[in-house]
Amino acid sequence: MSTKVRTADTRERILTAACEVIADIGFEKIRMRMVAERAGVSTALLHYHFDTREKLFTEAMRHSFAHTAVDVDRDAETAPAAVILARILRNLLPTDPELHQDWRLWQELWARALRDEDTRVFAVDLYAQLHAWVADAVRRGIASGEFTPADVDDLSTLVLSLCDGYGIRLMLRDPAVTVEGALAAIWRHVAAALGLPDTVPAG
Repeated sequence: MSTKVRTADTRERILTAACEVIADIGFEKIRMRMVAERAGVSTALLHYHFDTREKLFTEAMRHSFAHTAVDVDRDAETAPAAVILARILRNLLPTDPELHQDWRLWQELWARALRDEDTRVFAVDLYAQLHAWVADAVRRGIASGEFTPADVDDLSTLVLSLCDGYGIRLMLRDPAVTVEGALAAIWRHVAAALGLPDTVPAG
């Protein structure tokens, strides 16, 4: 294994461990040695890759988002646009244990952004990436004729807002909200705007 591959593997393990530890105990309580132990690396090696907790947190958030996007876009060139858009909605909600962990990271990000300007700017940038993710799927469907033309930016903002709102209640285990109900409710707005059936596409 080359040095470059080993370095990438080590960085991957550290970021995966950081996501897990931050989700478990919260950013304010995290210590670098906790992440090093979870990743199976020395504290010195961890500091070589990430010299501060803040940098580790930022890269952990990027890592979490990147992995979610890769899963959704695995066959974006061949799958119907409606299927891709439905996948995005499922991945914007805490629909499985991994996404539940991602949501705990987002909640840490929101709380920290209220107190730290650099984190606030970073959070706004991440939302811009999420907005572009949704918007690109909508534009693709409009361009292919699968979707009725719509105000892409307005719809993308609505989708993110609905996912945040329903997602928070799901994270609170609110008995009045289920994953299936939340997804169906969000999809109804999407379907109405894009001229699609009310049933959420599978896949």
